[in-house]
Amino acid sequence: MSLSLIGFIIIIVIVALLISGKVTPIVAMVLPPIIGALLAGFTFSEIGTFFEDGIGTVISVAVMFIFAILFFGIMQDVGLFDPIINKMVAFSRGNVIIVSVVTVLIAVVAQLDGSGASTFLITIPALLPLYNRLKMNPYLLLLLIAGSASIMNMLPWAGPLGRTASVLGMDVTELWRPLIPIQIIGVILMLVLAVLLGMREQRRIVKKYGSLEIAATAELLDDETVMNDKEVSKEKDTLTRPKLLWVNAILAVAVIGVLMSGIVPAGLAFMIGVSIALLINFPNVKEQMERIRAHAPNALTMASIILAAGLFLGILNGTGMLTAIANDVVSILPGAIAPYLHIIIGILGVPFDLLLSTDAYYFALFPVVEQIASGFGVASLSTAYSMIIGNIVGTFVSPLAPAVWLALGLSGLEMGRHLRYSLFWMWGLSLVLLVIAIFIGIIQI
Repeated sequence: MSLSLIGFIIIIVIVALLISGKVTPIVAMVLPPIIGALLAGFTFSEIGTFFEDGIGTVISVAVMFIFAILFFGIMQDVGLFDPIINKMVAFSRGNVIIVSVVTVLIAVVAQLDGSGASTFLITIPALLPLYNRLKMNPYLLLLLIAGSASIMNMLPWAGPLGRTASVLGMDVTELWRPLIPIQIIGVILMLVLAVLLGMREQRRIVKKYGSLEIAATAELLDDETVMNDKEVSKEKDTLTRPKLLWVNAILAVAVIGVLMSGIVPAGLAFMIGVSIALLINFPNVKEQMERIRAHAPNALTMASIILAAGLFLGILNGTGMLTAIANDVVSILPGAIAPYLHIIIGILGVPFDLLLSTDAYYFALFPVVEQIASGFGVASLSTAYSMIIGNIVGTFVSPLAPAVWLALGLSGLEMGRHLRYSLFWMWGLSLVLLVIAIFIGIIQI
């Protein structure tokens, strides 16, 4: 069999395994490439060389993920973001449009740790009682959180950029910096969308109940009881460090500042941040180890996936399969379409999110598209940005994202209705951001 055919089969098998959900990404990205390389006639010694080369391109990203997740997990534990979120919730009460806007702001702050699961855990319990009290559609809550968190998911310590940087073999902070304007524009667009949908929701409530006041008075006691219960549970949280709030805030800003400046590698910046955070918040060795153990599963899971992807990419590159695939596809693609393949895939990014997991999209589809586009003179970064911007907004609409099911469980909502309510707006937002990125030169045609 030709290298391109074996490479295609490996990618198809990996995508199918990732979609099926019957194996972990580690299994999917380790066994098929090794078996494919053996079938192509390569020895275990050669595979070992491919492994070392592949791991070398992703190790810095894996280290960054481990310590970034630990750092922001500790910041969540000590309550760094709680005052901001609590004030936003208090400020928004009684006004449907303000509630919608504040939902976006809270989701943006909550997603700073790069974890969709923690964002939903923070925002939904805090805001759902408020939505219920004002008789606002809970699917609007899910839409605003999902869109805002997706925009913030372009952070270097979140998943998509780390995966893309692994494929390109580049520093993740260098990949991120040109996306900062897109993130800012994306948040502004989400605020505009919140105002528009908030106005629509206000009209619906007034039409159904007669006035906002009448709608808000029903079941007030139950909702207040729920809010009080949550406040009591927060008071019992022994991990919060209110007296060290400003110290932790300065530390977080300093770490992010160092990260953006590029003075030191991202992994080192977060490693130093974790060490200082543990020292000032948990002087006891036992408490420090407990915090590390609490966040280690998430950190090691992501790092292990990145390392497994290193093997997969190392084999595809080392054997020449990726180049062979690109050459064969280029030879059959119509000349008028091929130079714009990265744009076409970017436009279809959100629908792809419904079919492919994040790992399949960035580790299986992206390398192939990048190789094909490169054959027509398209810069690798343009392909990367097109696929990231086109796809990332749909992250928390996809049924393949575990965090979405957590959100649905917390809010008691249905996936089908969430898709019907949110997909149009999320795809539209991704297309607008894609056009803006082309206009300002982040993506080149």
